[in-house]
Amino acid sequence: MSERELKAARERIDALDGEIQARISERAQVAQEIGRIKKKLGEVGDYYRPAREAEVLRKVVERNSGPLSNEVLGRLIREIMSACLSLESPLTVAYLGPEGTYTQAAVYKHFGHFVTALALAAIDEIFREVQAGNADYGVVPVENSSEGVVSHTLDLLVGSPLKVSGEVALPVHHHLLSAAVNLAAVERVYAHAQSLAQCRKWLDGELPNVERTAVVSNAEGARLARAEKGAAAIAGKAAAELYELKTLAANIEDEPDNTTRFLIIGRQNVPPTGNDMTSLLLSVHNKPGALHDLLKPFSEAGVNLTRIESRPSRRAKWDYNFFVDIEGHVDDAKVQTVLQRIQAEAPFFKVLGSYPRTVI
Repeated sequence: MSERELKAARERIDALDGEIQARISERAQVAQEIGRIKKKLGEVGDYYRPAREAEVLRKVVERNSGPLSNEVLGRLIREIMSACLSLESPLTVAYLGPEGTYTQAAVYKHFGHFVTALALAAIDEIFREVQAGNADYGVVPVENSSEGVVSHTLDLLVGSPLKVSGEVALPVHHHLLSAAVNLAAVERVYAHAQSLAQCRKWLDGELPNVERTAVVSNAEGARLARAEKGAAAIAGKAAAELYELKTLAANIEDEPDNTTRFLIIGRQNVPPTGNDMTSLLLSVHNKPGALHDLLKPFSEAGVNLTRIESRPSRRAKWDYNFFVDIEGHVDDAKVQTVLQRIQAEAPFFKVLGSYPRTVI
């Protein structure tokens, strides 16, 4: 490529940057106008609409012809939406802190960086703050692809009036972080119990005689590792940067496709988008074939079950709650028919929420 061609290409990029900037400013102005219209219509509270955001992101994926990936383009548009929404109605989103946790990363992936991320010390605090209205939404971990469900989250959903309004799937890559100079200097490893389990093989092979200590979050482990000589933590890149720790070993998770699923909890029901999930909670009578009989209507109606987990109900010995995820929205006619049949038979039945399936 000649110098003239290179100069022309750079001038074209400068022109495109100007067009993009002008369009973003125009979009922000329209967002402000939408906020004013909503106020005139009497709408109160936050203006975040999960169904609308999912629709926008789905269109981004449909339009994408490359060379940028769907995920990259989706994240760019997510940040623009986040910035514009902050002009209409700033959001506060609670998450399991401290700063640098994977849950915080899930907040930014779903809502963008133009929200107030409220770090809390425990999952039950997230539920309380959202229910009290001190946070608009909360982000809580619900399951990991290699270590299964987060039982505390499931237990809290039983008695909470909050609704599940979204989901986030976050690829999780664990790194061993420390102020120590090398692995030989590490005497103790801090991490959340789930992360210790997800890195068990690596720890057994590389640090077999090192003490492993479970803490409330990986970010808390990173904080302790910074302050304690000979300590290390299992955490992500954000924690390494925040707590100024060296990465002694990268990607130490036992499963390379390790992914954690998070739920978005809020106070509002989400309308259907045409590509939704519904989370349910139900129990069965303690008799042979009871669960099979209760779930049979899903099969007969062609409603797909994507997940079922059991947890002790704490109502009586050997009595269980079942957490079920299905494809479809509670307002879909087919789903409504099935749920009416199940509700009539189940001793305990609750719709935890219908929400858009994750797009990116």
